[in-house]
Amino acid sequence: MTAALALLASLFLGIADFLGGALSRRVPQITVLVLSQLVATLAVIPRVLAEPIGADALPAYGWGIVSGVGAAVGVSALYRALAIGTMGVVAPIAALSVLVPVVAGFVGGDAPGALLLAGMTVAIIGTVCASGPELRRGKGGGGLKPILLSLVAALGFGVNNLAVAWGSDYDISATLVANVVTTLVIYVVAMLMLRVVPRARGRNLVGIVAIGVLGFTANLCFAIASESGMLSVVAVCASVFPAVTAVLGWWFLKERLLLVQILGVALVLGGVAVVALST
Repeated sequence: MTAALALLASLFLGIADFLGGALSRRVPQITVLVLSQLVATLAVIPRVLAEPIGADALPAYGWGIVSGVGAAVGVSALYRALAIGTMGVVAPIAALSVLVPVVAGFVGGDAPGALLLAGMTVAIIGTVCASGPELRRGKGGGGLKPILLSLVAALGFGVNNLAVAWGSDYDISATLVANVVTTLVIYVVAMLMLRVVPRARGRNLVGIVAIGVLGFTANLCFAIASESGMLSVVAVCASVFPAVTAVLGWWFLKERLLLVQILGVALVLGGVAVVALST
């Protein structure tokens, strides 16, 4: 059950990321972010009604705020990277988010094992293999910018996942409420600073609504899975979302990767899985 929920989270998040990156190519990104997050915020209401927030949920609010900041940074950076870069390269690099809880463990005094170090090394080598051709292509492949943005996204998602897992130990509903509201506030402030009025209709609006629902559902599945099962198992299953985004980019956008990039993507995903399993 735990693994199934985490895999569902990966599926939903992978689809949402693909839609977010694709829509950001033809709709102002801030429009996609604000409207989809508004949907995600409304989507938390049934959860709160089904499982009301407990009286001792104060720590959960704190971790929810932290996760909301991480989500805002991660999603905005990833959508921009997916909009200007190659999805099959950008998405797997974002999977390095699993390194954040590993680093947190190091800071907390955990001693890295040989398997963990091997997984990190493989993932880093894979990142170089996957991103190298993109840098040489310059503007044609997006250049350095989408690679840097995907690394920022990895950091943001790592903080989000870690904070959601810790907050869910206290109260899932409170964590999710603080998460979605914090992210929405950040997006609205950015919208006001940019002086953009978010507008969307037709298929674009349907896609944006889908992003909001899928994103919230993915967070909910991850929160429940992390509370009921081992975080290492949950992290492994939840780290495959880039594969979903990459496959959708290949299928619908007809993206093509060089052999070295395919090898790099495989190394990144494999290394991430090893890291997660060894934590």
